[in-house]
Amino acid sequence: LVELAKHVANIKDYSVTAQNYFADDFTFIGPVVGPLNKDQFVSALDGFDVDSVFPDLNPRYFGFTVDPLEAGRVWAFSRAVGSNPESGKSFETPPQGISYTFNDEGKVTKLTIGAVLDRTEGNTGGLGGLFGPLYAIGKGLPFPEAQPWKPSKRYRFFNFIGGLLSKFAKNK
Repeated sequence: LVELAKHVANIKDYSVTAQNYFADDFTFIGPVVGPLNKDQFVSALDGFDVDSVFPDLNPRYFGFTVDPLEAGRVWAFSRAVGSNPESGKSFETPPQGISYTFNDEGKVTKLTIGAVLDRTEGNTGGLGGLFGPLYAIGKGLPFPEAQPWKPSKRYRFFNFIGGLLSKFAKNK
């Protein structure tokens, strides 16, 4: 399974990948995007030519391993690098988790990507998937999910109250 996952991961043309390696019940899931079925996934990628924006994209996959608890699933990591000739900027993503789930015929039924493991690494504002590289070259998309994480007012208030309660508990 590991060799099959490595092979599928390194195919650049997702139209070919979808036709030959994705099951009819394929699902793509990212932290924000998805779930997408096979047709939706291929259509989304065909609508955005990643290779022209990042011609030297290198996903730098590593650590492929079979999931010991879920049959047919292979996990891996990526620390992608690349550059955008138009902006003259390059990117390095934080480490991200990826998984491929295969059926008994060796076809991918589920692909998950972009789960950032350490948002302090790289120059993408802690963003993974495609959002991170776009942000790094100054082309970040205009919605909160495609921007670096920023604590909400509620979360900051929650932490403030937690800090106060902690101080009171220490003074007892």
